[in-house]
Formats: sequence, C-alpha cells, structure tokens
Amino acid sequence: MERKEGCKVDRLIRVLHVVTNMNNGPAETFIMNIYRNIDRTKIQFDFLTCKLGAFDEEIENLGGRIYRIPTISSSGYGNYLRNLEQFFQMNKDYEIVHSHVGKVSGFVLMAAEKAGIKGRIVHSHAAKSKGSIASKLYQLYAGNYIEKSATHYIASSTDTAKWLFKNKLDGTVILKNGIETDKFKYCPLKRAEIREEVHIGKDSAVIGHIGRFNNRQNHSFLIDLFNEYSKLVPDCVLVFVGDGSLRLKVEEQFKNLNLEHKVRFLGIRPDIDLLLQACDLLVSPSIYESLPVTLIEAQAAGLPCLISDGITDEADIGLNLIKKAPANNKRVWLERMSEIVVKEKDRNVCTSAFSKRGHDVKEIAQQIESFYFTVLENSFESKQLINV
Repeated sequence: MERKEGCKVDRLIRVLHVVTNMNNGPAETFIMNIYRNIDRTKIQFDFLTCKLGAFDEEIENLGGRIYRIPTISSSGYGNYLRNLEQFFQMNKDYEIVHSHVGKVSGFVLMAAEKAGIKGRIVHSHAAKSKGSIASKLYQLYAGNYIEKSATHYIASSTDTAKWLFKNKLDGTVILKNGIETDKFKYCPLKRAEIREEVHIGKDSAVIGHIGRFNNRQNHSFLIDLFNEYSKLVPDCVLVFVGDGSLRLKVEEQFKNLNLEHKVRFLGIRPDIDLLLQACDLLVSPSIYESLPVTLIEAQAAGLPCLISDGITDEADIGLNLIKKAPANNKRVWLERMSEIVVKEKDRNVCTSAFSKRGHDVKEIAQQIESFYFTVLENSFESKQLINV
C-alpha cells in the first residue's frame, strides 16, 4: 500500500481505537506494536475500552488518552449501545475510529456514523465468535451493521476477513501481525535471569503456553498431556502466561493431580519477549485459532512450537520451528514434545523471513500510517494486500 502522492496533513491526527481492554491479547499486542513504531508526531492513538489493561500505563506514557464505558455484561446490551452513542456525541472531533471488537464493531461504527465521524475502520483479528449462545446471537445482530457503517476494512488474514465482512473482500487490506524481531532475539543471559525469577532450574525442560483461559485454548487436553509428559520427563515445568475465567479451575485441576509444584501461573505479563527466552517449547493445542501473534514472536526467539491442526498454516514463517499435531491426539503430542524438547536447538534465526512474510512491524507501521492519511483524504482505492 503506497501513500498517495500529494496526500499531506500538516497537523497531529488522533485515531481512536476501540477495544475491550488493552491486555496482551493478539489484537492488543498488534495495536501496541504499531503504536510504538508509528510516527507519533503525525499520528497519535487514543483508546475507548471497558476495563483496565496491562498496557494502560505505557499508552499514557506514549501520549495516548484512555476512555472507558461499562462492559456489555455489566450494563446490558441496550445500555452499552446508548453509552457508545453518548460517548461519540461528546467526542465528535475524532476523524478516524478504528474498531477491533469483532461483530460488536457494527454498533461501534454505527454510533460513530451518527456522530458524523468520517473515517470508520473495522479490523478483524479472529475467525469465530466467542462467548455464550446469547452473546453470539447478540454479536450476530450487531455484525449486521458493519457493512452499513464501516468505510474501510482491515483483516489479519483472508480467513478473518471472510468471517467478519465476507461481502467486502475486494476492498479489504490484509495487515499481518507485525513484531519487533530484534526484541525477541535469543539471549542465554536473559534466559538464565527469567528462569531464576520464576524459580525454574537451569536444566529443567520448560513448556510454555500463552493465551487466555477459555474453552478455545483446550486446557483440559493440555492438563492431561502434561500429566503424562511429566512422567516421561520428571524435571519439567509448565508455564502459563495469561488470565481468564477458567484460570482457577485449571489451577485446581493441577492441584488434584499433585502437579502444582511443576506449574507456574504468571498471569498477564508485558515481558513476553523475556518469557519466551526461558522456554524450550511453546505449545498451543487450541481447538481453533486464526493467526496468534505469540507464535510469530516465538519463532523470532528461535523457539520450537507444537500447535494443533486447528491453527492456520499462516502461523508458520518457514523457519522449521512449527510442528503440528491433531488437536486431541495425546500419543502424537507426547511423541513430538519429547522429540523437540530433548534436542539442543540453535535459536538464532534469520530475521529477513519475517519481512518477506509481512510480519516486520516497522513496515506495517508505515503502511497503516499511509492508510490513515488516505482515509482522511477520502481517496482510498480498494485493494487487497496479501504478503506471501
């Protein structure tokens, strides 16, 4: 995507990003990677959220403003929509709203349109709805307003685009999850330091899992898997990074198996780059996943990954670090975990592969900066960017 000749704005532009919270989930991590690398003398990010987030302090230090309205679950669907409309009526000065809340983006952009906000971007990061049946029905209803109210479309992959706005594929810009590759470069010293911090021996086999504690992540399978793996490899540790509604249940299940001494629950952490250094293998047995940025980061750290066949092939950068296994075949997982962990790995990787596959955050930041300017000029010509 090239910036159109003559497209100039001689003032600071504030873009409002709409998210549930700014914790280190895939969408939030994508936004922060862009935020850190975009030219903030030209474009500044603000955020409309519903909850406190791990990135809040950094956002404010970078010059961003954070607004909050109550969540759908706490206020009810009708009040949530009214709160959106009230917010945008009070903040009409925004020229660009960039929504990352899935099908609920339909309501976000409808409220922004009513307030006269010109640029209304919907960004798809997932390929399925989450939540209860009632929640999914509500999301389905809200999603009907996306194509009526959005002016521009972005997706992390063709699959996520098809899910959220299948009738607008020709006008969709594909922006893959970008990372700062240098930040994740493997360092034995950092590995030793982070292991000491979380009380893990230098010779232990460390299995890492990064993600929310929800049904999609398939934790019940992972619990059974690690129980068996610990019998084969006694000196092992399983590290969980993340939080969610099922965390306490998962903790209790490990206690029932007398495995709590082999498991670390680290919660939401901003230092994923360091935690990846401590691991010997990253596992993701998710039932389904679109394009987890964590897997891109793990490959930048030279970390082998074992993932389920429910995760898109687009996650593989081509460094021979990604291996797949059937989502619930414990025997195959155990075999492949043992093969990967016991072997010494050269964890220095060729960073040019990330740029070739469209995952270099500096390049993506330049692309999205140009995109925002074309939104302002109302001269964006629909075209699809697919990096191969």
